[in-house]
Amino acid sequence: MSNRTTVTPNDLRAFWMPFTANRQFKQDPRMLVAAKDMHFTSSDGREILDGTAGLWCVNAGHCRPKITEAISRQAGELDYAPAFQMGHPKAFELANRLIDIAPDHMGHVLFTNSGSESVDTALKVALAYHRARGEGSRFRLIGRERGYHGVNFGGISVGGIVTNRKMFGTLLTGVDHLPHTHLPGKNTFTRGVPEHGADLADELSRIVTLHDPSTIAAVIVEPVAGSTGVLIPPKGYLQKLREICTQHGILLIFDEVITGYGRLGAAFAADYFGVKPDIMVTAKGLTNGVIPMGAVFVTPEIHDAFMNGPEHLIEFFHGYTYSGNPIASAAALATLETYKEEGLFERASELAPYWEEGLHSLKGEPHVTDIRNIGLVGAVELEPIAGSPTKRAFSCFLRAWEKGLLIRTTGDIIALSPPLIISKDQIDQIIDTLRSVLNEVD
Repeated sequence: MSNRTTVTPNDLRAFWMPFTANRQFKQDPRMLVAAKDMHFTSSDGREILDGTAGLWCVNAGHCRPKITEAISRQAGELDYAPAFQMGHPKAFELANRLIDIAPDHMGHVLFTNSGSESVDTALKVALAYHRARGEGSRFRLIGRERGYHGVNFGGISVGGIVTNRKMFGTLLTGVDHLPHTHLPGKNTFTRGVPEHGADLADELSRIVTLHDPSTIAAVIVEPVAGSTGVLIPPKGYLQKLREICTQHGILLIFDEVITGYGRLGAAFAADYFGVKPDIMVTAKGLTNGVIPMGAVFVTPEIHDAFMNGPEHLIEFFHGYTYSGNPIASAAALATLETYKEEGLFERASELAPYWEEGLHSLKGEPHVTDIRNIGLVGAVELEPIAGSPTKRAFSCFLRAWEKGLLIRTTGDIIALSPPLIISKDQIDQIIDTLRSVLNEVD
């Protein structure tokens, strides 16, 4: 328990909080004031076990010395450097380190500040790539139902979560969506990758026929759909998408904002599933959540398509003030070193069977209708309260908080993604606490 004295803000009105029931929160705030390794400290001095790696991002645990020291050192040496027409060594070093751990067909990295920006960057790269090759007719983007690709206009256009889209008008034109892969009647309580549903990828062939392949630029999917409640691709599904995209000259984009940097027990989901996308979107675990940063990986073929014309001209008119920010780069380099030195990707793979057993031991507990798991990700789906969707899961969230456990809920699904440093005893604590919560909520 922390010994520090904490001052809680006495006026909460000014901050309009993201993805939060603001009125409910401000009546009974849940304040985090410190963190270390697997735990947060709340403003009332309680230790809160982090069952969600913050927001799927703190893969190496909280306040790790190598990362915090790298940030402090960099802030005192070079705090900011312009990203346009200028460079600094750590951004280049980081790009090289990322390519070293990326699937072997990736060759170049663009830096962003978030998963949302990484998604929009990837979509723009895809559209511009086809134009650079003389195929400007390829303007359509294909997403998937229940997909989450951040909150910028491109991301919510290809995304498929209705609540994230419905208030913002027509969004991007020329977008279509594949069906989601959730088949509760066939895959309920599957351990790991489900057996049924690979044929859902064939819907891409129908969409291609409908629009004509010469109009389609890219397909974007999360290898594992995280924010919608951990939907795991059926066996062979991603491979089929790859085959159809290759057949028709369509770029395949993997949104690995959640699955990247060890979450499945491999560096990336592309490695885990053995499927090669043309573009990979990452963020979150890149800096262990410490400083905003994202990275978009592209193949040499995509990069080289832009490297034409006079050398003094800008090849791609896109970027951000903070692309490759020095302090973020230092944080990312230290994060990658921490992952490697502590073998955290391998640790996630080794713990996955124990994690699976623990999660599926909740089968039969009150309200539980399905359980899903892969790597160190899990979902416990609950029967909604009639007429009050999401209320039961939110009640579980509040009760877990009271019991010293942070979980995440989406709809009536409890989603879990603990830091990769978690111990078996802490896995047991998560499961035991959830079991208690499920038996206490209505």
